[in-house]
Amino acid sequence: MIKAILTDIEGTITRISFVKDILFPYAAKHLPKFVEQHQHVPEVAAQLHEVKHLIAKPTASTSEAIDALLNWIKNDEKVTPLKQLQGLIWQAGYENGDFTGHIYPDAFEFLNAQYTAKLNLYVYSSGSVKAQKLLFEYSDYGDIRPLFNAYFDTKVGGKKEAQSYLNIVEQLPYLASEILFLSDIVEELDAAKSAGLATLQLWRDGQTQSAAHPIITDFNQYTSNN
Repeated sequence: MIKAILTDIEGTITRISFVKDILFPYAAKHLPKFVEQHQHVPEVAAQLHEVKHLIAKPTASTSEAIDALLNWIKNDEKVTPLKQLQGLIWQAGYENGDFTGHIYPDAFEFLNAQYTAKLNLYVYSSGSVKAQKLLFEYSDYGDIRPLFNAYFDTKVGGKKEAQSYLNIVEQLPYLASEILFLSDIVEELDAAKSAGLATLQLWRDGQTQSAAHPIITDFNQYTSNN
């Protein structure tokens, strides 16, 4: 029996193009100036330190760190310090009204229905927890953060690694089999299934499908038997 839902964001409850066509370009455009202006702020300085560690250049200049960050954006790398900095940059964009967080209408209805049914909702995304909360705080439907019990990002591990889902299960009051993981990415679903979670693929943008997981094209097709 499913007692909780763990959901991906991009491609599952929000369209992929929102992240790729709006959020990523916004961060890339504003990142150099943001980092230069805030490099001595502890939260930013900590991420820059991690960037230098990851590129194996502990004495790298701020300019070199920025180049590495921009290269990671270009290659769509799921690197934790990049995600943390993107979250800080997007915060300014949301607060300035430059964009709102896209949520599919069927996803909004589904999340509300599960919340009303007292099913606990959790989020696991490669975007930082900060970025997740911003998207939900400034969503198309207003602040929907109260729908969710907790948020997880790559600090628990990569989304295509079974251990990451085991790490999440350890933090929740449920057995793995009592948690349903929602995603559009087969490799993520495979990892979650390997960890013992139930899985369901949202097939919205022509992604790869797998017979190993139930599939729906929108949440209007969802039933507890999926």
